[in-house]
Amino acid sequence: MNRQIEVYVLSDSVGETAELVTKAGLSQFQGEDYIIHRIPYICDYHTIDDTLRMMEGKDNTILGFTFVDPDLRKYLNDKAEQYNIATMDIMGPILTTMEQVFKRPPLKKPGLVHALDDDYFKRIEAMEFAVKYDDGRDSRGITRADIVLIGLSRTSKTPLSQYLALKRYKVANVPIVPEVDPPEELFRIDPKKCIGLRINPEKLNEIRKERLKALGLGNQAIYANKHRINEEIIYFNELVEKIGCEVIDVSYKAVEETANIIIQMMKNVHN
Repeated sequence: MNRQIEVYVLSDSVGETAELVTKAGLSQFQGEDYIIHRIPYICDYHTIDDTLRMMEGKDNTILGFTFVDPDLRKYLNDKAEQYNIATMDIMGPILTTMEQVFKRPPLKKPGLVHALDDDYFKRIEAMEFAVKYDDGRDSRGITRADIVLIGLSRTSKTPLSQYLALKRYKVANVPIVPEVDPPEELFRIDPKKCIGLRINPEKLNEIRKERLKALGLGNQAIYANKHRINEEIIYFNELVEKIGCEVIDVSYKAVEETANIIIQMMKNVHN
């Protein structure tokens, strides 16, 4: 079994570019297990020091960064060398080359790529929407959303909402529980913008047991009880049939795969 590599991504802005470039590189090493920690809006040496101390002594870490400030870049590179930490300067070589070509220094202002980017603000608005209307917190979000996800607990509603928000979709998600009446808004909206997330009972039982284990609880709780899960699934199936919405089986799909199916559904609706 491969060891897990910890990748720390530091940025003086959002850090999205650094993370995307890092993921592009990691995709060329399929089979490797990794986790990415994104640390945005760095403007001082203290945060750099704290990150390096977390990584010190580990032989399974990589540090990627995008700083437009040459002083921050130099400081990080020098300190990382002292700690013997592998680094990836994502922005530095690009700026150096462009400076030579344009024959003038860069502005050294972080976040300019997003400054007047309307697409960026739409994405932020969608992300804030997903957080506000996550897990059925406010049923008013159902009528305001571009997409409404409904599903039982542990069917990836929240990560799906966040992923779709990055694609500028305003998403509300609603947990389905037999003992709780579904919001009336679900029956008033266009069923074409409502997506049910179906999962087979064996997979759901496995996921819920792992969740209980992570919480330090025994797997005998009713939450992971097979009979209870079957009851929930029957109730879910009856509800989506009543609503008349599309349903996607997420049992063995990655979040990205399910999201792409939903995006294509939305495109077909509007074509």
